[in-house]
Amino acid sequence: METEIVYAEEENSSEAITKAVRLLSDGDVVALPTETVYGLGASALDEEAVAKVFEAKGRPSFDPLIIHLSTREQIHDYCDLSPGLNDVVQKLIQAFWPGPLTMVLPKKDIVPDIVTSGLATVAVRMSAHPVMQEVCKALGTPIAAPSANRFGRISPTSAGAVFKELDGKIPLIVDGGACNSGLESTIIRVEEGEGKALLHLLRAGPVVKEDLQEYGKVVRPKKLSERAMRAKEERAEGGGSPVVEAPGMLDSHYAPSIPLYFHDKPEDFTPEEGKRYALLSYRGQVRDGYMDLYDWDVVEELSPGKGKLAEASVRLFHLLRMLDESGVDAIVAEPVAETGLGVAINDRLRRASVNH
Repeated sequence: METEIVYAEEENSSEAITKAVRLLSDGDVVALPTETVYGLGASALDEEAVAKVFEAKGRPSFDPLIIHLSTREQIHDYCDLSPGLNDVVQKLIQAFWPGPLTMVLPKKDIVPDIVTSGLATVAVRMSAHPVMQEVCKALGTPIAAPSANRFGRISPTSAGAVFKELDGKIPLIVDGGACNSGLESTIIRVEEGEGKALLHLLRAGPVVKEDLQEYGKVVRPKKLSERAMRAKEERAEGGGSPVVEAPGMLDSHYAPSIPLYFHDKPEDFTPEEGKRYALLSYRGQVRDGYMDLYDWDVVEELSPGKGKLAEASVRLFHLLRMLDESGVDAIVAEPVAETGLGVAINDRLRRASVNH
């Protein structure tokens, strides 16, 4: 299969969108830009098309997908919301949609089980990227779209990165420019609570804990939801696959092809003789403890000199990909400040590392 790249610039975005919608309508898959990372999309209501997403990525069927809606109102078509749950969901929608917030909610039967990995919940969001919005609107159905990379690898934030990952496996990449957020969406499971709603933070992302606290009690789930727990028990009895409530929750994810080591303290790093190491530094400052720790072969900085988390989040996956292709044997990553966006950045680095 030959993979084509079409550019969705202002003067010819309609042509790119038309081509993407035609392929999606015919049951094929297309890589599309969002404000977070590039997604590999298929019509969420077409089970055979969704199966092609899993096949192209090499993604296990137990890892559920996010569906992207074209309007805020569409949530009622695909999610089964009680009056109480709807109240908090609507407040979150008004505050964060379109944008990088995904909500895990009870699903309606119209959503195929392949999308949700057999769970009774579905992950939904509305992208702020104009190309994804236009394609969703023109297609007329939600788009199921995980990141457009091989399963478990570095998420792509440019069309070129998608091409390196999936060339020959998909027919079309719509190039909408570099992603301006750089981290996958925040995922929360929303539940009614006594007094305040419960917002279970399943995956940290651009919408941070402090943003969400106005709308409910933000908790890090120590266990699966009751629905997911029942599904886990049923699968265990039948010798089935693991249960994952939302994308990006597996212990190993976002990884380069070479080993990445993430150490909370510089003294935890012990180099092996004869190996070449790269440093992914937070801000390139000696006082952080890593710059002078070793005679690094390559150094890249997430936010040179400044330590701005927004800049670090945009550069994270791009720099990981650069270091992966730099010819070193391993990457050592400094932690960033564990606050706001830093929680999400450190989460991605931990999941990408071989020592966590």
